[in-house]
Amino acid sequence: MNGIDHNSITHFPKRPKLSDSFISPTEIQSEFSHHSPSVARINNGSFGCCPKSIISAQKKSRLVIKDLVNADHVDEISIVDNATTAAAIVLQSVSWGFSQGRFEKGDACVMLHYAYGAVKKSVEAYVTRVGGFVIEVQLPFPVSSVDEVVSDVVIPVKELVKICREEGVDQVFVDAAHGIGCIDVDMKEIGADFYTSNLHKWFFCPPSVAFLYCRKANECNDLHHPVVSHEYGNGLAIESAWIGTRDYSAQLVVPQVLEFVNRFEGGIEGIKKRNHEGVVAMGEMLANAWGTHLGSPPEMCASMIMVGLPACLGISCESDTQKLRTRLRDKFSVEVPIYYRPQRDGEVDTITGYARISHQVYNKPDDYYKFRDAINELVNEGFTCALFS
Repeated sequence: MNGIDHNSITHFPKRPKLSDSFISPTEIQSEFSHHSPSVARINNGSFGCCPKSIISAQKKSRLVIKDLVNADHVDEISIVDNATTAAAIVLQSVSWGFSQGRFEKGDACVMLHYAYGAVKKSVEAYVTRVGGFVIEVQLPFPVSSVDEVVSDVVIPVKELVKICREEGVDQVFVDAAHGIGCIDVDMKEIGADFYTSNLHKWFFCPPSVAFLYCRKANECNDLHHPVVSHEYGNGLAIESAWIGTRDYSAQLVVPQVLEFVNRFEGGIEGIKKRNHEGVVAMGEMLANAWGTHLGSPPEMCASMIMVGLPACLGISCESDTQKLRTRLRDKFSVEVPIYYRPQRDGEVDTITGYARISHQVYNKPDDYYKFRDAINELVNEGFTCALFS
């Protein structure tokens, strides 16, 4: 029928192949020995049940992360959905600090203005509503030396944490969504109270999985997952490991991801080196092709770099960046984020649009040549973002 060779079709068995040795009653009891023996647990329909071997796999993931980031103890590592969830956990504790008298009305939360949009809204939601102030520190861009600080480059976190300590800042939270797998991450060197990073961005994990580091020496460690479930009060790591019915599979694969990473020459260090060298080379190629410049010196970048777009494209607002990004994706099959940088007073004909290019192990030079040619085609056609309106 329809030219299909039915003899070539693979027929899968109706039932999966079973183990040669079946689980024994003793082994069953062992797998669920974490259930309280004093409770007649006859409500699996509400909460299900997770065998001890699967819970152990979750802990193995935390152990892998603990070693990767040089934390002192596995209990300092909690696995959460993403960096935004991690921020909510920390900010919830800050909010409680106001109601419990640890902080006073008028105390301030200081954040960099390049903070992720969702995290900015979390700060506003948790801090301002309880009487705190939010101070947003403006950062320069583009930058020409390591004496300046900016997003999308390697921010000198260790130095900033040191300054915070010297100035008597109560707690320091680092939202390093791109950190693990992209830059060196060492909790003992950084010295922050809290640090989070996604594992799906640069560490090859499926979404959604991230880690939140909480320094054990922190005396104000009243942290809880914002989704309260049956493990409330058993410590953040345990609370985060069970927040009700959801897909926990991403939390289990970290050891397998590490095996994948170690198939590359130099492991994660080799990958970071390859990605840095690749993104710098491609960024410089694009800047030369368009007669623009990089957003920062190469030594301030890891696996991403900002490249100025031709000023003649006329990027004049955030809406232009979104529409240009869509045009590049739909017409040229190029997916790359575009950012708007407003002109400062007195500036004329400056670059107002920057592309943030990334380099991962699967990328090839042709990917960036395709982007170069797409922008050149738009320029040669006389295209400007004013045409969007």
